[in-house]
Amino acid sequence: MVRAYTQEHVYHHPWDRVTTAAWRKFTDPDTPALLSHIVDVHTLHRRLDPASGRLHAVRSITVRSPPLPFILRRILGQDAVVCHCVESTVVDARGRSMEIVVRNASLRGLLEVEERSTYRPHPDRPEGWTAFRQQTSIRCKPLSALAAVAEKVEQRCAERFQQNSVKGREVVERICKFLEAEASPAISC
Repeated sequence: MVRAYTQEHVYHHPWDRVTTAAWRKFTDPDTPALLSHIVDVHTLHRRLDPASGRLHAVRSITVRSPPLPFILRRILGQDAVVCHCVESTVVDARGRSMEIVVRNASLRGLLEVEERSTYRPHPDRPEGWTAFRQQTSIRCKPLSALAAVAEKVEQRCAERFQQNSVKGREVVERICKFLEAEASPAISC
């Protein structure tokens, strides 16, 4: 069984500001309070393709799970786990698109998670707004034979991912407002 969902959001900020904020999301000093599940982030690789002008980046992200369901606590012998994820990002500044794919690298024998996100100019206001789309799929592997248990695990994971996505959008919004204020000329008296 696979649980999949899609979330969409419109940022009332231009694409370049939103993507800049998205890059700063994990390094912003106020982020740990909102994204407390993020333990560590490291850039593993980045390269600019001179022919296409696209930036390719790979980061490792370490996250702490929320308290696990009872059956998983019994199987794993712990209340929460640390999971390592790999984030692959392609930024096309000329085409004004940013695509991010995140997959868990650890715990794949238990759970497979894939999150695909895109940032593009909004079709109605391409110069002022940015459309964000996030598609997530979660599959609980060994419990597939126990469909009811697997469904509960996938549902709890999906609920937590959705809650964390809201927090992530809040961080991006806050950074966008900071960048907007930073770019505005100071009013002198």
